[in-house]
Amino acid sequence: MSHDSGEASLVKAIGVRQLTASIVNSTVGAGIFVLPALVAQGVGAAAPLAFALCAAMMALMTVTIAIAGSRVTSTGGMYAYVQAAFGPYVSLLAGVLQWLSTILAVSGVSVAMLDQAGTFAPILGSQPVRVALLAAILGGLAYLNARGVRLGMRLIETVTLAKLLPLLVFVGVGLFFVNPASLTWPGLPGGDTVARTVLLLIFAYSGVEIALAPSGEVRDPARTVPRAVFFALAIITALYVAIQIVAQGVLGPALSQETAAPLASAAGLFLGQAGITLLLLGAVCSMFGFLCGDMLSTPRSWYALARDGFLPRPLTRIHPVYRTPSVAIWTHGAVVLILASTNTFEGLAIIANVALLLLYLLCCAAALQLTRQGVVATEAPFAMRGASLAPILAAVLMVWVLSTATLREFLWTAVVLGAATLAYVVKARRSPAPSS
Repeated sequence: MSHDSGEASLVKAIGVRQLTASIVNSTVGAGIFVLPALVAQGVGAAAPLAFALCAAMMALMTVTIAIAGSRVTSTGGMYAYVQAAFGPYVSLLAGVLQWLSTILAVSGVSVAMLDQAGTFAPILGSQPVRVALLAAILGGLAYLNARGVRLGMRLIETVTLAKLLPLLVFVGVGLFFVNPASLTWPGLPGGDTVARTVLLLIFAYSGVEIALAPSGEVRDPARTVPRAVFFALAIITALYVAIQIVAQGVLGPALSQETAAPLASAAGLFLGQAGITLLLLGAVCSMFGFLCGDMLSTPRSWYALARDGFLPRPLTRIHPVYRTPSVAIWTHGAVVLILASTNTFEGLAIIANVALLLLYLLCCAAALQLTRQGVVATEAPFAMRGASLAPILAAVLMVWVLSTATLREFLWTAVVLGAATLAYVVKARRSPAPSS
């Protein structure tokens, strides 16, 4: 079956409501349980400004995704957009950037999960104990997923709801205990400080690119994709700002010091021990759910890259009984363990965001190129007044935010992209020349 006929056989079952829910589910997760304290460290009570700028950048990216997504309806999300615009090499870089941002993000979430659990069990302050516990968790998830995809999916379904309920309780009750004086701005923070905070905050908005991967199964993508992403962005931003306001309004300046479990610390002041327990359990469940979803999906990226000749062939091995990419699954678990054991949440989150913003820049370029080339799917592409400026404005904002990243934070991405380029060149040289 050809690629086109395969795409045509997919069931167009995803509408606005389903895609909106998928984006919210993919985006609202582990980061928001930790980021309020780190945002407060950067800009204090002016945190809503950073959220507004981050939301504005993501809104421009939403229009950009809508432009590209309404012109390219094949499965793959941003990877598919870049491939249609620039061909296999640049799309390989896009795929690698998405893989890199994901593996760094899940490693950062692993660190944050241990920090949250450490408030229950002080013994987790010991690094050897932390590494042993994380090895057991990742090993267990790898074992379950290597035994079959159904077990992994059931586990994800079990923990998904646990992440939203504590956040809604935190906001719904906490708003009555906010001290307005704690929300007063002493003055506007510096531009570099705001940009650096936005660079960190992008972590809480990542997930859109994952949720858009099944774009080949979306009904009327020219209308569904932009509407769903706009609705989801509005819901996510409102929730995040409300969480930050409650945390800042309850804890005040002390919020910046509560880097391990800021929401649990705030909840403890107005809900007592029950609030601390609820938020800690919610955070651990959310982060564990993130790890579950990652262990199901990201190893398939290892497998796909190896299948296409860009990673060692052993990663393509399929378990003879369970028919899963078991070598890729166990390899992924091992790499996450190494990264999480040697880095902090904040460091991993920023490096992940550098890779993600570079992926977004490629998507902006793809949207402009697809428009210039006049690429059209089966229906009229997305159009709105001023939409053509969105990719340009989004790119300008992202370059501004990326300008605050350090050389070390760029180095990880440069090394991985360099290795991908080398693999592409080697593969191209080994491929037989086309017959005349």
